[in-house]
Amino acid sequence: MTAIPSNDFIDQLTLTEKASLVSGKDFWFTAGVERLNLKKIMMTDGPSGLRKQASSADALGLNQSVKAVTFPASALTASSFDRSALTHLGQHLGTAAKAEGVSILLGPGINIKRSPLAGRNFEYFSEDPLVAGELGAAYVTGVQSQDVGVSVKHFAANNRENQRFTSSSNMSERALREIYLAAFERIVTKAHPATIMCSYNAINGTLNSQNFRLLTTILRDEWGFDGVVMSDWGAVADHIAALRAGLDLEMPGKGPQSTTEIVEAIQHGDLTEATLNIAVKRVLKMIHEWHVDSTPHAYDQEKQHQFARQLAANSFILLKNDHQVLPLDNLQDVTILGELAEKPRYQGGGSSHVNAFRVTTPLSVAQAAGNTTYQAAYQVNATQSDPNRLAQAVAAAKKAPAVVIFAGVPEALESEGFDKTTMALPENQNTLISQVAAVNNRTVVVLQNGSAIEMPWADDVAAILETYLAGEAVGEATWDVLTGAVNPSGKLAESFPFKLADNPTYGTFNASPLTEDYHEDIFVGYRYYDLKQRAVRYPFGFGLSYTHFSYHDLKVTVQDQQVTLRYQLTNDGPVDGQEISQIYVANHASHIEVPRRELRDFVKTALRSGETKTITRILTRRDFSWYNARTASWQMDDGNYTISVGQSSRQLNLSQDISLTWNPKHLAPITANTYIGDIMARPDLRPALEQTKMATSLDQLANDDTNSELMKNMPLRAAIMVGIDASQLKEFLRLTNQIQ
Repeated sequence: MTAIPSNDFIDQLTLTEKASLVSGKDFWFTAGVERLNLKKIMMTDGPSGLRKQASSADALGLNQSVKAVTFPASALTASSFDRSALTHLGQHLGTAAKAEGVSILLGPGINIKRSPLAGRNFEYFSEDPLVAGELGAAYVTGVQSQDVGVSVKHFAANNRENQRFTSSSNMSERALREIYLAAFERIVTKAHPATIMCSYNAINGTLNSQNFRLLTTILRDEWGFDGVVMSDWGAVADHIAALRAGLDLEMPGKGPQSTTEIVEAIQHGDLTEATLNIAVKRVLKMIHEWHVDSTPHAYDQEKQHQFARQLAANSFILLKNDHQVLPLDNLQDVTILGELAEKPRYQGGGSSHVNAFRVTTPLSVAQAAGNTTYQAAYQVNATQSDPNRLAQAVAAAKKAPAVVIFAGVPEALESEGFDKTTMALPENQNTLISQVAAVNNRTVVVLQNGSAIEMPWADDVAAILETYLAGEAVGEATWDVLTGAVNPSGKLAESFPFKLADNPTYGTFNASPLTEDYHEDIFVGYRYYDLKQRAVRYPFGFGLSYTHFSYHDLKVTVQDQQVTLRYQLTNDGPVDGQEISQIYVANHASHIEVPRRELRDFVKTALRSGETKTITRILTRRDFSWYNARTASWQMDDGNYTISVGQSSRQLNLSQDISLTWNPKHLAPITANTYIGDIMARPDLRPALEQTKMATSLDQLANDDTNSELMKNMPLRAAIMVGIDASQLKEFLRLTNQIQ
């Protein structure tokens, strides 16, 4: 095909051919129409690396895939807070896909980390929709710059793995819009993805693949999405209902059955051919716009490996560094403990699993530098300690100048397809860390895990480096940071509570196989911990550096319905580094439930030692808005707000209060239920109070310290208690309605 498919082209298709085009073929392909020279295109998994199957395909993608660079998982790349880095990651992924003849890359995953037990958290960015949306948009822009399309997933509110095909995510409209749809909206409007992948679950009882409001009213009519909506693999329960709702492409398809059921539905009047034609046209447009040459060709995988190393190192989060035990002075003086040093967990399980190009382990890199002091100390696939191994490890640690323990969550306990039951590390690892820390005050813990974990030993060790799932260059990237070749600059894109019971979903997550009730509403992650003033192990946005940054001279100006912030950021420490400054807004204006503050922007800045830069950022009306379900619109209220800039959600270095008056003045009508305090606060109502002789009685109340607060909370109809009769009230309402 040489042109965008027209209605004339669609008219040349038989009904059977049309029906075939809206279902996948051979697990990873769209259908082709040979007689019209319509080529099929391939799609494959790829959030953190290309997973193109090398031979026969299968629905679960369990067969061996071609070798490709395994980049860090999204849980780690999100910690970079680096839009540019995510764009470059997307470019590398797009290059790999194009070289392998893949037209659509299935990713990124941007679902919200609502619970630390969700089995697929490693594949998602953040508990905050701004972070997920901004970094997701950068990723999409990067991939699609290489003429390869993406499929942003999983749309929407797919926040658990257990019973994911059937469970219903039940929540308020405000939570849906502000938390669970906001990242998708940002990516659709900023990056224009080729496709959106519809998730398995239902929302408020309606299966997403059959949800007209989700797939058409919101996604297309409100946000302007003009790409293809495809299903997650096996998500379609009723293909005809899905087509009517706005789903364009069923994946992976059910073979001839998929075609037959559509043809019969049209013949029986259950589906109109016009509706089918809409889906067909979108699929044809996708094939035209994103078709790549299916003949594989070489690309520079070594270059991609080095990028994976750099991306990982610049995303690691230094959580603790007492007495500057890091960076390590001499790798040869270090005793390495933990089998994860030898057999690192560097990628997620399930559909994101990649056949790595070249894995470098932390142990192999250390040994190449001359370090041979290593003990496995525990078995990754066991939970109980081996007394002999443990004793030997503690004995070695006791006489070592420094100890680095590699610990983490085995893949068997954290993968796609099921949810976790605990935030704890295996018992053998916790025991090892505690006993070693007791005999060596220079104990460093390096973590390999997909989501937040409990750290009962955190106060006892000297340093903690969170590496999440760091990709195939895990060995090089880990020692780059531990030895100071790279100054760590990552920050947590999710909160780490002290224990599972602190999380707002505790006791309700996975409670029912049929429904998942979002009792915490909009109060997810730091929004909850801050509102409840609950202590956390490490807050959202937290991360240390080998240098020190200071913030000063915040200036906030309000003009033309936007707020401009300018502040100075200085690296006043000994080495070059990068700082992620975060901008939060506290809403004091709206008379609704609101978080104490919400992240509204972030920026990563590189600074040489001693250097100062001026940072300028702009906030818009949407940054001060909340979703009003009653009016089905985003609402910004005039009033007071606080702008804060800082190093984490709980370390806000600079703050300034502002007052916004951006709305036309529409005074609320006066009714019998209007509160007297509100009436007294309006000068325009004073003449009516005087004319009806109500002013004297109400002024006495207002000037009486004992009764003034009572008056604020008394509706007009209750004024009869202070001597105002019904005729006065009636006349006052008549007069005020005339002046509104």
